[in-house]
Amino acid sequence: MFNRALLIYNGNAGQADVARQLQIIAGLLAPAIPELTLLATEKQGDAERYCRERGEQVELLLVLGGDGTVHECVNGLAELPRPPVVGILPGGTCNDFSRALHIPQGLEQAVQTVLQGKTLEVDIGRMGDRYFSNFCGIGLIADTSENINSELKGVFGKLSYFLSALQKMRSAESFHYRLETDDGELEGEAVMILAANGRYLGTNVLPGSDELLTDGLLDVFIIREAGLPLLKEVLSHKASPDWNPENSSIDYVQTSRLRMVTDEPMKADTDGEMYMETPVELSVLRGRLTFVTG
Repeated sequence: MFNRALLIYNGNAGQADVARQLQIIAGLLAPAIPELTLLATEKQGDAERYCRERGEQVELLLVLGGDGTVHECVNGLAELPRPPVVGILPGGTCNDFSRALHIPQGLEQAVQTVLQGKTLEVDIGRMGDRYFSNFCGIGLIADTSENINSELKGVFGKLSYFLSALQKMRSAESFHYRLETDDGELEGEAVMILAANGRYLGTNVLPGSDELLTDGLLDVFIIREAGLPLLKEVLSHKASPDWNPENSSIDYVQTSRLRMVTDEPMKADTDGEMYMETPVELSVLRGRLTFVTG
């Protein structure tokens, strides 16, 4: 079991909610972990800095937050020579990466999963000098993230993503792309390209294998046109071993490296965060970080 742990949480969240969450977490962890340090973030970048500065000082790093907080922590840990085991305590809207790790979405159950100590060496995506855990995408996915109303997100949760996607579908414009993969080049028109390392997008299961986190490959989905095919196969897809890319309206390829080029620079969405744009070069660091898994 772990002797030293660091818990990172959002210090700007509602005080009553945070106090209740920390009480639950501390009550369950204190008997099992002799040294537990709590650090609150005050601004964007704090979680990444905490991980970079203190990650090697502990055996377990706990992240209380959503995919954005996990994204920051991954970027703070990925280059450490001896990163700690990472445990996600879901506290965001979608919590997609924790779902891919089979972490229960209830806080008490998630903490119990940490205490069980089952771990998995997980692939991490690299984009230039930055890292991502779940996905990198351009086109409709980036437009949807930018279009989300922050007030609706707080009230309606994952429904806000669905509503935003529906709104952007009506006005989605195609773009010309060129992709360089392990097997050569692909070129064409699309409304969205998604390079997935995880299995979930907006709490919905992506088509494909359950080994996405450990196979050393990115699963690339090329959406040629918006509308019902996209809604059916991505936003509303249920996991199925019978999914066949050859019978799909979505082009699909697996690759360990990917270069995405567009005629005009396009914003790239990485784990829901928007700060990069095309052209981008992606690769996979196989088994780079160890996560607690359900």
